[in-house]
Amino acid sequence: MDTKTRVVTREMLADDMRVVLADTEQLLKAVVGQSGEKLAALQPRIEQSLRDVKAQLVEFEQAAAEKARATVQATDDYAHEHPWKIAGVTALIGVAVGMLIARR
Repeated sequence: MDTKTRVVTREMLADDMRVVLADTEQLLKAVVGQSGEKLAALQPRIEQSLRDVKAQLVEFEQAAAEKARATVQATDDYAHEHPWKIAGVTALIGVAVGMLIARR
């Protein structure tokens, strides 16, 4: 699996987890108001599970943010270590875009 696919998959997972959490919270609020002792007994366990999932989601988001910062730093370091390579690649891209525009 390439990096782009992993990033998209992680973002989709985080979005899905947020939806599941929101739906579960709504369900818990709706059910507790309607039923008796069994649901009241389950409520603390469900709430603890929700807190655990939220904590894992926060950790996941922090890890993703940290990896993004590390990638930005590595790119910045590379650009400072090899400025002429960056300038050459940028010039080539500029020429290619210019040629494509000139074709129209």
